[in-house]
Amino acid sequence: MDRATLLAYDSDPEAFANLWETQPLPGDFYALLLRFFRAGKTADIGCGSGRDAAWLLKNGFDVIGYDASRGLLAQARARHAGVEFAFAELPDLAGVERAAFQNVVCETVIMHLPIEEIVAAVKTLMALLVPAGTLYLSWRVTQAGEERDKTTRLFSAFAPQLVRSALGSSDTLLWDKEEVSASSGRTIHRLIVRKGIASESQDSQLPPNQL
Repeated sequence: MDRATLLAYDSDPEAFANLWETQPLPGDFYALLLRFFRAGKTADIGCGSGRDAAWLLKNGFDVIGYDASRGLLAQARARHAGVEFAFAELPDLAGVERAAFQNVVCETVIMHLPIEEIVAAVKTLMALLVPAGTLYLSWRVTQAGEERDKTTRLFSAFAPQLVRSALGSSDTLLWDKEEVSASSGRTIHRLIVRKGIASESQDSQLPPNQL
């Protein structure tokens, strides 16, 4: 992860956690998880304040939340007792078991990576899944190059094709859209992938060559 971004989160984790916890609930995001995820072990990569991990647990998913910010992990543990949280850092996610999760969530995290680390990060996320497991991946859309906000967090700009290029030939795109988040109000790109299915699933929106 970008060092300045981690420093920003660790410098005032309570403020970031308060922001996320008081935003409107992301009903659009949660609806997609209920639609495409299947029961089973679930990893929330970049779990932040733990809000989404807590929702996943409440809705029947066996979830572990991972984050690279130890300050945010402390906030998550304090705010969401009963949810398991652990340290892990993209792009390698050292210590996180491979081929172990039915579902992986990575909500608006990878844009904090330098562009040259994004393909490796996506491949790592896919490696966490069991066959036919599902990845939900999103990132905040930045128009050109990279930018930093007033807290010095990095927001890398990249085309969706960079992410798609990290997928395997038998992986199936189920969702691939630029949308406005109902929670943050920001424009984000959402991509949902099912691992290792050679043909298009019935719950896909469009064939891959039309997305």
